[in-house]
Amino acid sequence: MSNKIKEELAEIIANDTKKENLGHVDLHKCRELIMDAGAILLDVRPAAKVTGENAQEAGIKNALYTPYPQFAEYLDALPSDHTTPIVTACLKGWFANRITGYLEMMGYTNVYVLDTTIVDLIEVHHAHADK
Repeated sequence: MSNKIKEELAEIIANDTKKENLGHVDLHKCRELIMDAGAILLDVRPAAKVTGENAQEAGIKNALYTPYPQFAEYLDALPSDHTTPIVTACLKGWFANRITGYLEMMGYTNVYVLDTTIVDLIEVHHAHADK
């Protein structure tokens, strides 16, 4: 393994250890990042795992539906500023964690994973938006 890759990986891990809970965020922190910090929300569930609407269809601010199997097709939709906060979300965190790793390898430094299902976030969004 090259020293450059080892150094980049060490830097990514060091950045993650500075984040509370290694960058895993609950619903409250996720909404705070989206509403107050302007975070982009990536709903990365494969189409077969989406029942009902995805986060973008639900009207969540700054939400993009970027399904894991086609994620490479959505790279141009990502912010050009690599310090922009990004929250990845799916059903169990498996796809979200993978996408977070890819984003970090691409140089994004402010990436988080929703620690619960995206369905819960969509429900909370509707509960607040429908008031």
